[in-house]
Amino acid sequence: MTPPELHDHTRSPRVYLGLIRDWTPPALLAAAAIALWEGLVWMLDVQRWLLPAPSVIVRELVSSGGLLIDHAATTLTEVLLGFALAAAAGILLAAAVASSRLLERSIYPFIIASQTIPYIAIAPLLLVWVGPEITSKVIVVALISFFPIVVNLVDGLRSTDREVVDVLRTLGANRAQLFLKLHVHAAVPYFMSGLKVAAVTSVIGAVVGEWVGAQAGLGWLMKVSGPQFQTPRVFAAIVVLSAIAIILFLVIAGIEKWLLRRYRRNSR
Repeated sequence: MTPPELHDHTRSPRVYLGLIRDWTPPALLAAAAIALWEGLVWMLDVQRWLLPAPSVIVRELVSSGGLLIDHAATTLTEVLLGFALAAAAGILLAAAVASSRLLERSIYPFIIASQTIPYIAIAPLLLVWVGPEITSKVIVVALISFFPIVVNLVDGLRSTDREVVDVLRTLGANRAQLFLKLHVHAAVPYFMSGLKVAAVTSVIGAVVGEWVGAQAGLGWLMKVSGPQFQTPRVFAAIVVLSAIAIILFLVIAGIEKWLLRRYRRNSR
């Protein structure tokens, strides 16, 4: 039997080669798109206030780095608080819906209907109800983000094999044990998928909240920079927002892989 240390050592080059193979095509495509963008802007002599070249956006990221970091901290705080609130609400709602058909018929239609409301119209009302502070932005983030968590988690909690449930019941498992040992275990991949989607939408929610009424944040910075024809700064803020969403997505994806490995190891 191969020792674990030797096994990991011999497998590492394959892992790195696999990563290089997987990431090379998208990296090349992104580089080609940026090069084309840069070339067309300079060849057509497009004014920077209309469409800045990627090199101009990079210079703006460097020159306005401190300003962008300050506003990014505000947006990130709103995103994390709203995301945590959405996750907590999503878990409670999904558990209620999955555990009772009556609650499903009572609650689920309202959950679905909540996604038909234009949040750009709700945000001004939240300003009136709770004020212009961070609370209104956190609520907008939570409202936009909780839906994919609820839907995915409900599907996960109901994905268990009915025959397995019946077998465990005959062995004496009670409802709480079935929920914690079987349903929750099966729902983990679904839950993490919902979190990954919510991580991206949470950034959109923060921008919506800041766009309607705020005095700080990347959404607010984009709002005030556009009318001043500071288009490179708008694009720089978009780059930072994209980076926040990507980092959140990757963090959750990493947690998902760790959890799945742990579950597989415990099930052996």
